[in-house]
Amino acid sequence: MRHPALKALTLPEKTALLSGGAFWQSADVERLGISGATLTDGPHGVRKQDAAADHLGINESIPSTAFPTAAATGSSWDPALLERMGAALGAESRELGVDVLLGPGVNIKRSPLCGRNFEYFSEDPLLTGKLGAAWVRGLQSQGVGASVKHFAANNQETDRQRVSAEVDERTLREIYLRAFEIIVAEARPATVMCSYNRVNGVFASQNHWLLTEVLRDEWGFDGYVVSDWGAVIDHVAAVAAGLDLEMPSSRGRGAAAVRTAIEEGRLDESVVDTAVSRILTVHDRLRSSRTPVDPDASADSHHALAREIAAASAVLLANDGDLLPLNPDEGEAIAVIGEFARTPRYQGAGSSHINPTRLDTALASITGRTDREVLFAAGFGIEADVDDAADEALRAEAVDVASRAEVAVVFLGLPPIAESEGYDRTHLRLPKAQLRLLDEVAAVNDKVVVVLSNGSVVQLDGVRARTASILEMWLSGQAGGSATADILFGDREPGGRLAETIPLRLEDTPAHVNWPGSEGRVHYGERIYVGYRWYDTTDREVAFPFGHGLGYTTFDYADLTVEADATGATAEVTVVNTGDRTGSEVVQLYVSDVEASVDRPVRELAAFEKITLDPGTSTRVRLVVDARAWSFWSRDGWRVESGDFVVSVGASSRDLRLSRNVTIEVPESSVRLDADSTLGEWVTHPGGLAVLETALPRLHPEAKNLTSGETLRLSASIPLRQLMGMAGADDPHALVDELLTRAANAG
Repeated sequence: MRHPALKALTLPEKTALLSGGAFWQSADVERLGISGATLTDGPHGVRKQDAAADHLGINESIPSTAFPTAAATGSSWDPALLERMGAALGAESRELGVDVLLGPGVNIKRSPLCGRNFEYFSEDPLLTGKLGAAWVRGLQSQGVGASVKHFAANNQETDRQRVSAEVDERTLREIYLRAFEIIVAEARPATVMCSYNRVNGVFASQNHWLLTEVLRDEWGFDGYVVSDWGAVIDHVAAVAAGLDLEMPSSRGRGAAAVRTAIEEGRLDESVVDTAVSRILTVHDRLRSSRTPVDPDASADSHHALAREIAAASAVLLANDGDLLPLNPDEGEAIAVIGEFARTPRYQGAGSSHINPTRLDTALASITGRTDREVLFAAGFGIEADVDDAADEALRAEAVDVASRAEVAVVFLGLPPIAESEGYDRTHLRLPKAQLRLLDEVAAVNDKVVVVLSNGSVVQLDGVRARTASILEMWLSGQAGGSATADILFGDREPGGRLAETIPLRLEDTPAHVNWPGSEGRVHYGERIYVGYRWYDTTDREVAFPFGHGLGYTTFDYADLTVEADATGATAEVTVVNTGDRTGSEVVQLYVSDVEASVDRPVRELAAFEKITLDPGTSTRVRLVVDARAWSFWSRDGWRVESGDFVVSVGASSRDLRLSRNVTIEVPESSVRLDADSTLGEWVTHPGGLAVLETALPRLHPEAKNLTSGETLRLSASIPLRQLMGMAGADDPHALVDELLTRAANAG
């Protein structure tokens, strides 16, 4: 649709609108009353710069709520909660004059080493897409646009501005594009942000297949595409590919290049008109949808929401002997050990860095919640992975404190320098000083709780054997300290489940041998086997599986029923709270393809539902999946094959409580034949077999045997053109072309 303003805009004005007017604003056209939009960084807070331009989180920003990062909220498995968070971010954006908030980040956690994993939800595209869509709906309910990022295959920070992600199309479609597709379909985002990197040799900012053929023509995206800051390399190629808004301002260079291309006939002006229309239409749509901001939205209410989200996202990995929750009223001293209890790590570094409205510490929150004596010792410094004389003194103090307490709560995690936008991690280990501290504390106290602060998974072999309980808090935002105290004393339960597998070792991870690439390329050699798809298919031992998480109660599953056909399935299962406390459970549904014509993961998440039940109560949980649950990407598009599937429900990818076999019948379809098709593909094609049975005997008396029996088994994988040559055809290429025409007519 053409925007009405196009009639009045001059070519210089139109091309100027395709580039930022300033670092954080799109361009104005004052004479026509066209106001630019303000865009600013998210995604777990509104990072509005007070003065100097800054895209790296170096300069101070206006205070706003620092919500838990996506590493945490991904573990909530709670779209409704993410929608509330999005609405709160939208309200704060409105208060700060922000029109488009740059988020959510929905890149898949290909490797735990990615320095920016704290900004991303999960290793699974369905979970990522559902949570991202909820976040977008919430944000845009306030008349503020989302910018879903980073499109696409931006799964590392190493060489991110130029590296080429070499990914086959099936892997792109099933893993790395899927979350974007879900969000476009379910939430209608205002904008999509292209990434810096190349995808199969072409910069994302000028990749016509990504920005136009897939995003718009196939998915129906009707917003505009904005570049990541500085991602445009060739202004003309970017506009031609479908990129609408270059950010930040290129100070007229981009506009001049586009005008020159139009004048020289290398670019049609209608392409510019379309891009301008998209930008102006989206901004008009956002502004016209705005209603008054909720009067109850305040720093206090948003802090309370951040606290609720932090607890709902915390994952209790282990709780031997039900050490947690602690009794706040009775018992001997509690030792709180670790500098993170006093100086919390609550967010990552880089463009998402938020100046919080306030900051809760676990130490103050624990002390304020209990009548028991609380002893504190820092135990280590947090700035680097060192083990020096200063740490030795801190460690000695901590061991003394632990020896005088009934229970020791030890706060461990990654130092701030360990993970950030701009670079990747090199290992999964916790700092040596922290592990040594834990060893010595565990030697003097047999009741140890470890609380973790990290934006991506860490290796836990040095932790699990020394502790009864492990509470993964992630980077839990400005209210993470109070949420931690809530969980430790049972005022709230740890509501999270792992959105990423915790491996035993870095060497076990699926992308290990292909990370981070070399000579400007990174090969996604693990293909679709990312995260649990890899660990479960290879039956590899892990520290904690995808979907795992304990609460303060227990649940049973019963009476699974599944109604399924080619269009999808509806499963229902009864879940009972068998414990003595109210608690939440994430009911997870996985699908396994028993026999397929292509390799497939042993199971894939197809649906989930988070429920809360009082003790002794039950509910019937309904889980609905569509045809995509049965599908895989083929060269002919999404394909469903007839056959048997297993539908399983449970509490993690490795804790499947109930399963049902279902048979899916679909109309017979065939693989598309082409010049490279094998004999086996010709034989299984409805038109191909008949054509071969006519043509082969004419070449050689024995050639007819190729279509059946042992000869077929031996020759099925050979392209037909090669067999035709061996069978005596004068021109096998011409013959195969003729047979293709006949097969198409016969089919």
